Amino acid sequence: MQDTTFIKSVLPNGIRVLTEKVPGVRSLSVGIWVGHGSRDEHPNVNGVSHFIEHMIFKGTKKRSALDIAKAFDRMGGISNAFTSKEMICFHAKVMDTHEEDILELLSDIFLNSQFSQEEVDRERLVVLQEISMVEDSPEELVHDLFYQHFWPEHGLGRPVLGTPDTVTSFNGRDLSQYVRENFSPQKVLVACAGNVEHHSFLKKVEDFFGSMDGGGDNRERTRPIAQEGIRIVRKDLEQANCLIGFEGPSYRDERRYEALLFNVILGGSMSSRLFQEIREKRGLAYAVYSFHTGYSDTGLIGMYAGVQPDKVYEVTELMMNELKRLAEHPVDEKELTQAKDHVKGGILLSSESTDARMSRIAKLELLLGRYSTFEEVIQRIDEVTPELIMKLAQDCLSAPKSALILGNVSSKQETQLEGLLVS
Repeated sequence: MQDTTFIKSVLPNGIRVLTEKVPGVRSLSVGIWVGHGSRDEHPNVNGVSHFIEHMIFKGTKKRSALDIAKAFDRMGGISNAFTSKEMICFHAKVMDTHEEDILELLSDIFLNSQFSQEEVDRERLVVLQEISMVEDSPEELVHDLFYQHFWPEHGLGRPVLGTPDTVTSFNGRDLSQYVRENFSPQKVLVACAGNVEHHSFLKKVEDFFGSMDGGGDNRERTRPIAQEGIRIVRKDLEQANCLIGFEGPSYRDERRYEALLFNVILGGSMSSRLFQEIREKRGLAYAVYSFHTGYSDTGLIGMYAGVQPDKVYEVTELMMNELKRLAEHPVDEKELTQAKDHVKGGILLSSESTDARMSRIAKLELLLGRYSTFEEVIQRIDEVTPELIMKLAQDCLSAPKSALILGNVSSKQETQLEGLLVS
């Protein structure tokens, strides 16, 4: 593991500045992060954060959209952006010689976007196509539908992209006002990992971002209440897409380390129980896996499989049986050690990427409020016991649980599924 130096500072206006120096590299990964996502939106403007993320690249007071694209290209770097349920990020990776250039460019698009109506109307068509892509991708769509079913009437349940109706309603003036009212400096952080010197970087960030003002972080997030039950969404598809989910550890819950290993054992790797039992042994699915997603105040543990419509009950029963087996019998030390090696290997490999390191320090700050070293994380992973894995499986079975099936499912199977989930 490379030695690194992590430093955090806070500008007078409240913007947090995080750096992690990584020896032996010539690159810089820089990200502008906002602790605001789709869960923080009013239902009437669902998708506005994602739309703003698109519009940030569409022109400032001194640069057109083409000028912005050329400026990124001239640095020979990689740039992108994303919106999630709890945050927005604009990021780039460049050579260390372009530190000031990339900060100037990112600050310009972040602070000075024009949101011209012409660009809004054009980008609306792009976002509507993005929504259509999800509609045409059953594996993506079943996740969106599950969230809406599991956390109804809550921001975490709504899609990040919004809906055609909400996206059609956006205009440039409203987008500009939304940024002013919701992107306060207290929600913003600038993170950098790579060949960076903190105090020099901090001075540049203050030069470019120090003028940002706005109200405090007055957001009030409420923890969602999970809904139990099965929902069948019938659609003419070759496969039925099955997703079973349970309330799980949040990002701030110490059980997140157990969840990492639990997921690898259940369905998060090629040697996992779901993959071996359902795909390798029985050939019932091509895509079958489990996942854990942690948010600031809750989490989701899920299992997914894409199967023939007449195999829905058989496969969901197998998935539930594997979960019950984990809840009833401790995993043996060999299987747990293999899972630990898998997780630790992924952590160590990600440590070689300045992109991954930049993203890591930012998410730790936004969701956890503190930095943790790789060594701390590995120590916590090593401390997980078979009994803790078994307890987490038991917690899943006793927690709110739901299922969503997308595809052609018979009424007989629907009745069988209802009995399976509540048993």
